[in-house]
Amino acid sequence: MSQDQPHNKERVGVYVCHCGTNISAMVDVEDVAVWAKDSLSDDGVVVARDYKFMCSSLGQELIERDIEREGLTRVVVAACSPHLHETTFREACNRAGLNGYLCEMVSIREQVSWVHTDKVAATAKAKAMIAGGVERVIENEPLEPLRVPIHPATLVVGGGIAGIQAALEIADSGNKVYLVEREPSIGGHMAQFDKTFPTMDCAACILTPKMVSAGTHPNIELLTWSEVERVDGFVGNFTVTIKKKPRYVIEDLCTGCGICWEKCPKHVIDDVFEAGLGYRAAVYTPFAQAVPKYPVIDTENCIYFQRGKCRACEKFCPTEAIDFSQKEKYITVTVGNIILATGYDLFDARRVIQYGYGRLANVFTSIEFERMCNAAGPTNGEIVLRDGVTTPKTVGIIHCVGSRDRNYNNYCSVICCMSSLKFAHLVKERTDATVYNFYIDMRTAYKDYDEFYQRVLEEGTLFVRGRVAEVTDAARGPGEEGKIIIQAEDTLIGKQRRIPVDMVILASGLEPRKDAKEVAQKFGISCSANGWYIEKHPKLDPVATMTEGIFIAGAAQGPKDIPSSVAQGAAAAGRVLNRIGQGEIELEPVRATVDAQKCSGCRICNDLCPFGAIIFHEDMMVSEVKHALCQGCGTCVAACPAGAISGTGFSNEQILAQIEGMLMFDQPAHRVDLAEMAMA
Repeated sequence: MSQDQPHNKERVGVYVCHCGTNISAMVDVEDVAVWAKDSLSDDGVVVARDYKFMCSSLGQELIERDIEREGLTRVVVAACSPHLHETTFREACNRAGLNGYLCEMVSIREQVSWVHTDKVAATAKAKAMIAGGVERVIENEPLEPLRVPIHPATLVVGGGIAGIQAALEIADSGNKVYLVEREPSIGGHMAQFDKTFPTMDCAACILTPKMVSAGTHPNIELLTWSEVERVDGFVGNFTVTIKKKPRYVIEDLCTGCGICWEKCPKHVIDDVFEAGLGYRAAVYTPFAQAVPKYPVIDTENCIYFQRGKCRACEKFCPTEAIDFSQKEKYITVTVGNIILATGYDLFDARRVIQYGYGRLANVFTSIEFERMCNAAGPTNGEIVLRDGVTTPKTVGIIHCVGSRDRNYNNYCSVICCMSSLKFAHLVKERTDATVYNFYIDMRTAYKDYDEFYQRVLEEGTLFVRGRVAEVTDAARGPGEEGKIIIQAEDTLIGKQRRIPVDMVILASGLEPRKDAKEVAQKFGISCSANGWYIEKHPKLDPVATMTEGIFIAGAAQGPKDIPSSVAQGAAAAGRVLNRIGQGEIELEPVRATVDAQKCSGCRICNDLCPFGAIIFHEDMMVSEVKHALCQGCGTCVAACPAGAISGTGFSNEQILAQIEGMLMFDQPAHRVDLAEMAMA
């Protein structure tokens, strides 16, 4: 072990990563390492090395060996994002006997290499940031992770295919699951489909067994026609208040015989499950395979609730299961983890006014066509025009409605190409119609998807590459009379085309649910600019969120198809089961703490905390941070007017030392504007 001892009595090792060429392409890594050893020795640096891939096993072993041989008391790793690899290097330090929180990461990939084009300036900036990292790590203190016990029960919100899969995975392992669904039945959008691409399996044949399993599983408490009202507590010990809306049906007495809706005199358009193409009674189950089997009374259309008369359902019910006196009930459950699988909304095609939906009778949305094709749907599976009789001779299918369009949603909705191909196949299978597919480009990236595309090509579907400009009924010639005309650019032949058809199907894109932001706020998670729930890491942790104990699955996270939703539901369940099996979870000790002696009781922090982690003690007139809830965001620290709140791992001393280290960096040969570097 070297006997050299810097004046601060700490022995610091600096490790600079090439990250292949991600960093070294714009930063002179070797020069940075030499500079750190020579220029920062007075600050405690006794070792400075560069390595191709510092996160590799050999790179980590290099750090571990230096800790043991050189007696390092502090470590600085200049590499990529701490979000990606901070845990990696902390664990390496722990293995060598050094507290992992005495390791500091400096991001010279995202904050230097990837945002600069001048290698000299980038190298200088990397040196300044490392200088700041060295000064900061000296002020670091050893910390120990917080340990929180995990309640074995789990809450799954959303009864679509992702939520059902997650619930079954957890329940099959012997653990309690509360499955909450706001609609009268589980099943989600998949229950509305006729077939599923690319195998063209019957959607109900796949989904119904899973629905029944979820409805009858001894470890699953199914709470349909219910919504989460409030979430309190923290990972391992959430207290959730659930509002159970009245069905006006006594579930213990109801047999699901159907006499009530057969005798109900009031029938209304079903705008939800049948997408406006069919009718239902005021007392109803959404579809024949609904789980649970119990109906619900629609109070907005029920004659008794509107006029105080009728009660035909009550009169004819053989088991006396109708109860008009039911009220909302609130139940409280305790769970250790929560999975959000709240799904998506379909883009409202009325917003694209040039496509004529809602104005032109025979323009249909994708979900309307799904219900039309379904054997249990309003047309018994017959493909017909709005008149309910006429079979179309020509059909145009328009891709990407509301997607990949900066006027609406600039992202790809993933499923539209394959859904459009499925529609084309179904039209060809059930009619002799000519089918046109209008597409921007064909995205068939997953298993057997491109093979299905080839199948549809061979069936004779005609493809026009180009975005549709307009759908109109304004005829310009005899061949267009009584037709719907699709005007589009055909980029393959370089011409504008007008194609008359009898029916238009709009492949609507996927959007976040209208209440996604409200739900996110309730559960303490974040939404992207587009409104989808944000995952902890898009590649390495796509089912976790930044709030410990809250996971996401399915299309709530972003557009995806059924296989991906099922996989993500199972993945979220796997994460939950891992925690349940361990019995407890380790949490980052980076948390805020209130100094009761300095707290003035102003409560500013209470209102600002995005995680509800701060409580106020009325008797003492001081606030307290619940560490299990705190995520260490620092909002309260910055807002406290009395300076009574400090953040573990982000003390004033640490921050000021880091700033001082960066500002002290000054090389005549590489002078740079530090204010400009900070802006970059």
